[in-house]
Amino acid sequence: MQYTLKKSLGQHFLKDESISRNIVSALTSHSFNQLLEIGPGAGALTKFLLQLEHIDFKAIELDDEKVQYLQHAYPSIKDKLIHQDFLKATQPFENSFAVVGNFPYNISSQILFKILEWKAQVPLLIGMFQKEVAQRIASKEGNKAYGILSVLVQTFYEVKYLFDVLPSSFNPPPKVMSGVIALTIRNEPPEIKTEKDLFLLVKTGFNQRRKKLRNAVRSLFNEDFLQDEIFDKRAEQLSVDDFAALTFKMK
Repeated sequence: MQYTLKKSLGQHFLKDESISRNIVSALTSHSFNQLLEIGPGAGALTKFLLQLEHIDFKAIELDDEKVQYLQHAYPSIKDKLIHQDFLKATQPFENSFAVVGNFPYNISSQILFKILEWKAQVPLLIGMFQKEVAQRIASKEGNKAYGILSVLVQTFYEVKYLFDVLPSSFNPPPKVMSGVIALTIRNEPPEIKTEKDLFLLVKTGFNQRRKKLRNAVRSLFNEDFLQDEIFDKRAEQLSVDDFAALTFKMK
C-alpha cells in the first residue's frame, strides 16, 4: 500500500532508521508507562514504539491516507490510533504520559503551546523540530535565538538539545536542518503570579525585542516601578527567573 506526501501538512518522512533508534533510545532512558506519538506519518518511529514492552501506547494522526497506511502496515496499531487533529484533541490518557514525535514543522510551535496546557500530565517530551526552532526552545538569555518559546517552555521544563538531523534523513529532504530536543518537567519551577500574566509579559516584551523593556511593557506596570534598572534591559537579556519575578509586580 502506497501513500502520498502532503506539503500542506508539512510532511517530511524520516527514512534513516538510526535516527529513529536514537530518538527511541533517548525516550527509553526515562521511565514512563503511557506514551503518545504525535503525527506518526508513515511509521518510521511508530514501528519501534509499538515494540516497547509494558507501555500503553497511542498515536494521533490527522491524515486519512496515513491512518489507512499505518493500519495496513502495522496491524497491532489498530486500537491505538487516534484519527484526529492533535491541536483539537483532548488528553488521550487519564494519568501522566510521555510525548514523542517528528513534529510537522508548520505547526510545531502550536504543538508546544498545547503541551504547555497539558504540562501537569506531560513530564517528558522528546521531539524533532526544525533546527532553528529546536535551538530557540533550548536557547538561554543573551542569545539572539532566545524568545517567547524559550521563556515559556523553560519556565516549566528543563530543555536539552540532543542531536542534529540532516535533510538527507528524510523523504523528501527538507531545505533545513532538523534537531531533536528533550523536555523534562521542572520539579521546582519558578513561582509566577499567574500563567496568564507570564504569557502576557513575555509576549509583550518580545514583540518589541529591540526596545528597552521599559518601553515595550509600559502598559503592564505602574510608572514608579518602571524606574527599576531591570527595565533598562531588553527582553532577550532577562532570564526565565527574571520574567517570573516580574509577574508579581504587574498591574
